[in-house]
This record gives sequence, C-alpha cells and structure tokens, in this order.
Amino acid sequence: MIPAPVGGTGPALEARVWSVPMRTRFRGIDVRDGVLLRGPAGWGEFSPFWDYDVVESRRWWAAAVEAATEGFPAPVRGSVPVNVTVPAVDAERAHAIAAASGCRTAKVKVAEPGQTAADDLARVEAVRDALGPSGAIRVDANAAWDVGTAVARIRELDDAVGLEYVEQPCATLEELAALRRRIDVRVAVDEGVRRSADPLAVDLREAGDVVVLKVQPLGGVRAALRVAEAHGLPCVVSSALESSVGIAAGVALAAALPELPFACGLATVALFTDDVSSSPLLPVDGALPVVRPEPDRLDAVAADAVTAARWGARLAAVSAA
Repeated sequence: MIPAPVGGTGPALEARVWSVPMRTRFRGIDVRDGVLLRGPAGWGEFSPFWDYDVVESRRWWAAAVEAATEGFPAPVRGSVPVNVTVPAVDAERAHAIAAASGCRTAKVKVAEPGQTAADDLARVEAVRDALGPSGAIRVDANAAWDVGTAVARIRELDDAVGLEYVEQPCATLEELAALRRRIDVRVAVDEGVRRSADPLAVDLREAGDVVVLKVQPLGGVRAALRVAEAHGLPCVVSSALESSVGIAAGVALAAALPELPFACGLATVALFTDDVSSSPLLPVDGALPVVRPEPDRLDAVAADAVTAARWGARLAAVSAA
C-alpha cells in the first residue's frame, strides 16, 4: 500500500507495477512500464516516462489518483473514433499496420533521428495506399524540425498525400506561429501545452489550430477538460503510451468533451506485445468503447524486482508533501 497524494490525506491506494515490451521501438523505448493504483473508484495509471522529473510527474500522479478515487465525468457519447498510430517503421510495415487497424485515420511518426525525408515520404505514401483516398493522415514530428525544415517537409508530405494536420512540428510556440504563416496545413499543439508550466495560460492564438490533450500529462480528465475550455480550439485526445487502464482515462476524456471533431490517438495498446487486461482497449471498426477494463493480468505482466523498486522510489517522491 502507498499513501494518498500530497499531504497524506485521502484513502490508501494499492500499487502494482507492470512492464510490457513494445512491438516496435517507439519514442526511443523498447519496453513500457508503469504503476496501476487501485482505490475506491477503481484503477488509475501512473506512468510518466523516465526522463520526466518529480515536478512534472506530479501531474501524472494527480491523474492516477483522480481515476482511483473520483472516477470520471459522465460521458456524452458511448464510443470514441480513433486513429491508428504508425511508428517510424519502413514503408512495407507501415502499410501493414494501417491496413490491419480497421481505422480510417492514421497518425504517422516522422522526423525520427537517423532517418531521412525520403523515409518519411515513403512511409506516409504507404499509409495513404493502405487507407485509400478517403482516409485521413496526420503526421507527428515531436518538435524535431526548425521552421525552415518544417515548411519544406510539410509541403512535400501534404502535396503527396494530403495532411489532416501536423502535430508539434517545431519546439516553441514562436516557431509554430512563424510556421503557420507559411503553410496551409493545420498545426496541432501537443508538447507546447502539456509540458508548459501552466497549460491553462499558454497563448495558442497564433501558434495552433488544434489542441492535443493527454490525460496524465495534464493532471487528469477534469484538468484536461479545463484546458480544452480555456483554449476554445478543436481538441484531439491522445495517449501517453499507456496500458488499457490509462487509455480508459483518455477515452473518458474524449467521451466527455462537448465536441469531438477529430479521431483520437488512443489506439496505442496495439503497440504493446501484451497488456494488463485480458480485454485490452483495441479499436473495432475504428472506435473504442467507453469502458474501464479490469486489469486481470497483472501477475502475467508484473515488473521485475529492480523495476518495481525504481517505481516505488518514484511514487514516494511524487506523493510526498
């Protein structure tokens, strides 16, 4: 058992550490791990990436505690449309992933270190072939490009396949604003919101057309809803590469938004070789149901002792007053 969050108030929460290999290296990692917390409202997930410090990780902690102790707001829809996420794989593999997904929208990773513009082009063209002319394609550069590079790459990709939007192509809001003045493709802001000191106060008026919402990095479903309301832009809910328990929180957020104009990036459990639940949140006909899967496979995906100890230390740090 571990104490409740800052100040030590509230119910105690049971913690279980999980670890699952990735099918393909993604975000620079080959294995994803994290902690599930069980409280009176059910299970929540705490899984900040290892490069996040204690201060930033406390938002992820708040999201897990919310799920475990409060549950989620009432939904306004019973299912959520989702995109398939295509890692920075070769064109043949990208085609296979998109074709097998059952989704009509794809988010394609680009700007992978060590890869070229030609690699990106081949990947998105393969995805277009798999989805057909009516499918939607968005690309995610994870803030890798400067403005000049972004202009050239986005124009090339848009000319080739037609882009729904490009996600966080540059690192700063100033760069995104400069980029938007030079391209005709929508710009979605991800890191520029969720990694800011105050996501509510970020000025996106010149920098973005779409806001990407991620439950854990923003501090929970209710906190993310406040971010959406503050910015007044179309929103896309995406995962932070969570197990089905964490994805359920993302689905709850997407289900509670007043409007949902885009498919959401919540089909990422397919990137894992296993899951904490025997009923993983995987899309059917391009959508996820609004449910909370039971993590009934925690023994099968339990982390080793060293990993569990690392997470124990991290929990102690973020939950301290």
